[in-house]
Amino acid sequence: MKNYNWATLGCGVIANELAQAMAAHGRTLYGVANRTHSKAVDFAKKYGVTKVYDQIEDIFSDPEVDIIYISTPHNTHIKYLRQALAAGKHVLCEKSITLNAAELTEAKQLAEKNNVILAEAMTLYHMPIYKELAEVIASGRLGELRMLQLNFGSYKDYDMTNRFFNPELAGGALLDIGVYALSFARWFMSQKPDKVASQVKLAPSGVDEQAGILLQNEASEMATLALTLHAKQPKRGMVAFDKGYIEIYEYPRGQKATITYTADGGQEVIESGATADALFYEVTDMEQAVSGGQNVMHLDYSTDVMEIMTELRRDWGLVYPEEK
Repeated sequence: MKNYNWATLGCGVIANELAQAMAAHGRTLYGVANRTHSKAVDFAKKYGVTKVYDQIEDIFSDPEVDIIYISTPHNTHIKYLRQALAAGKHVLCEKSITLNAAELTEAKQLAEKNNVILAEAMTLYHMPIYKELAEVIASGRLGELRMLQLNFGSYKDYDMTNRFFNPELAGGALLDIGVYALSFARWFMSQKPDKVASQVKLAPSGVDEQAGILLQNEASEMATLALTLHAKQPKRGMVAFDKGYIEIYEYPRGQKATITYTADGGQEVIESGATADALFYEVTDMEQAVSGGQNVMHLDYSTDVMEIMTELRRDWGLVYPEEK
């Protein structure tokens, strides 16, 4: 496979994790761009990055760049996606990939027009444990899927100016942590949910700080999701079938699952992959897609999730400044 040149747009927490994941496998980022140039310079020195761009726009016109990882705030994604895709760059974009379904449709059309790969950096789609569990489920030994339960809770300082609660930065629980829970549900459900109900608690700033979500699809598979930025919860995913249930903790980057069988209570533990390699799994799957191999980036699932999140926010009356 070709050696692809990756460049990161943004040099925050995720970009650091990306650089560290690549370094652990003998790889180095080619380029870095950031709104604050000095931070990009420091990032490049820290990780041995070859190219630092004076202007963000320069990353899109560099012919040496093959793939751009966008890790800027949610509400800037579509702006950069437009530029990157129009320039013929493949893009792996941090979740949530866009603010809403209309933006994602536009980005997908641009990617198709320019014959490039667009994907959301949703770690759980690429963790080996989920690929192994898919084989277990396909074997039929767990029976039919009935119900999923998802928890994701964080305790954040109740400061309306930080990114979690700030509408100017597309804050809120849904786009930040809910996207993981919905992606987990979509991975296991055989069809996109077509019935969506919810309850929400809005923060003083107007964004969602806590929500309960209920999903159902035409196959009568159901999921319940509990999200909060106000209380710590375990990142627990439970998938219940006729003949047993699967439990995964720390599911966004899970590496271990426990299957409990209904008939006798017996348990089977499956371990696969490593949490520390989460971003490198994304890199390798993305490069496979770019090279013309099997595309396992699951943009179709990202689209379903984005459509659900857009519907939920419409029901809540939650509109970000860019959408007005």
